[in-house]
Amino acid sequence: MDYDPRYLAGILFFNDRDFFEAHEVWEDVWTESTGPERRFYQGLIQAAVALHHFRNGNVRGATKLYRTGRAYMEPLDQPFFGLDKAGFWNQMEHCFRELHASSEPDRRVTLDESKIPTISLDPPPDAWPDPAAFVDDEE
Repeated sequence: MDYDPRYLAGILFFNDRDFFEAHEVWEDVWTESTGPERRFYQGLIQAAVALHHFRNGNVRGATKLYRTGRAYMEPLDQPFFGLDKAGFWNQMEHCFRELHASSEPDRRVTLDESKIPTISLDPPPDAWPDPAAFVDDEE
């Protein structure tokens, strides 16, 4: 599969727990996308921002973006762009389980870094880009 290098760079940022940069890179691809691809990138962006908010203690924002990100990706093919969607969202669910345990998000719940999902692709790319090449120096 011929993956967009920005998609791959976003994955590298995500797996390095740099959710803000992952969202920034994926946003560039999202703005150029249409149809199912646009929904897919929107779901990834919202998953990354949900984790960013969770880490920073914004549990309401984290919960909302988790739900909307999952909903964006729900109707898409499985797998999509090499991502096992079901596996990814199962990992996200495990990560957010304690936060979702009550009807009102509990601010005392903190992100357990060991539960953060890792994204892998099948098939894997032939080569991974340098993610630094996709960072806007003006930020």
